[in-house]
Amino acid sequence: MVLSDQGRREANPDEPKNRRSVLQLSRLETLTDVIYAIVLWRTFTLLPMPAQEHWGVNEMQGFFQDELTAFVGVAIGLAFTIIYWIQNNALMGDLERTDTRHTILSIVQLFFLLVFLRVIAIGVALEPSPANRAMEGAAAAMVGISAAWAWSYAIKHGLLASDVSDDDALAKRDRITAEPLTALFTIPFSFFPILWELTWFSYPAMIRLMRRRRVRKAETA
Repeated sequence: MVLSDQGRREANPDEPKNRRSVLQLSRLETLTDVIYAIVLWRTFTLLPMPAQEHWGVNEMQGFFQDELTAFVGVAIGLAFTIIYWIQNNALMGDLERTDTRHTILSIVQLFFLLVFLRVIAIGVALEPSPANRAMEGAAAAMVGISAAWAWSYAIKHGLLASDVSDDDALAKRDRITAEPLTALFTIPFSFFPILWELTWFSYPAMIRLMRRRRVRKAETA
């Protein structure tokens, strides 16, 4: 016997809500892709343009030397855009649905990504300084914190796909949480350019730290 529409709603009252949450995830993914496309274009527009109408070898060499900081800034912005997009794609792929709070956290993460790239653009326009480096670390930390918060919320509220194991979900949480910790760790070294750059490579150590903390917490629970 074929159920009527009312009978279907009575048989599975959560179906409309689940359908909307799946559709909301699809729209969130579309919004995310649009934002990253804009970010990629904006990063491209930060590339410096030569002032001379006619170039020779000497002019080209001088141009690249004078604009080295700008090219490095664009390269950093591009690298972070690629890293965050790959991360976002991996996390979204493990979601089955979303809800209002998770969507808000995801949009907040996108906002802080735009803030982070704006900070990089400021660093390109101005001379490198401790303030600029500290701002980059703080902005990157906010991107990571919002991402970790959204992923932890998804784990806690059952938004993950059924084929995602607990170990995989927690391992990803360790990696995501290690990112803002690394960014915060760089801030005290903002007055020391070389040390500041080296502290970004502490990310693998932060992952191990988070993993060990989780294992100890599970053993004592």
